[in-house]
Amino acid sequence: MGLSAAFAAQVPDWRRGPVRHTLALLLRQRLLQIACGYEDQNDADRLRRDPLLQLVCGRRPHEPSADLACQPTLSRLENAVDRRACYHLAQALVALYVRERERVAGGVPSHALLDLDSTDDPTHGEQEGSSYHGYYRQHMYHLYHPLLIFDGDTNHLITAVLRQGTAHASRGVVSILKRLVATLRARWLHVTIELRADSGFALPSDRLPVQP
Repeated sequence: MGLSAAFAAQVPDWRRGPVRHTLALLLRQRLLQIACGYEDQNDADRLRRDPLLQLVCGRRPHEPSADLACQPTLSRLENAVDRRACYHLAQALVALYVRERERVAGGVPSHALLDLDSTDDPTHGEQEGSSYHGYYRQHMYHLYHPLLIFDGDTNHLITAVLRQGTAHASRGVVSILKRLVATLRARWLHVTIELRADSGFALPSDRLPVQP
């Protein structure tokens, strides 16, 4: 689907001069490691020489130049993703969803089910950037309580919005939906849009947290 390339176009490159790994390659390596359960960046110091990971990242195993990125490089990659880049990454996900949804539907879909949910990421011990969340009754990353929007018919991820770890489940949902619905209407003029969410989003309109 070109996910790594789409993300790479939105991440600022902090490096100067000749580089060994393209941004698309770094993102592909990081995404595949997470998908395989190796979310700790230290795992890269061992996996960078794994023949299968090298192969799916487009490198030829056992060649001198086949080694993938090490932990410090991946750490710098994630630190390069600022607030502006997060916003553009969310937009890139929407663009990718629209393209794939049209491909699956064989054209413009007549119906779109937007499935909203949030996900918590608890911390264990005294990890840096941890805050207590009263609803979940646990410590969570201070900057990690994302809002996720899926297509309820295809299970395709439409977009993800990063929020503070102490945020309410519905924080920012109104402003986010306004932008998303406008984007879908502009592309799919006559599509019917249905929303689905749990009780965490069932708040009176005057109490819904809106972020600019």
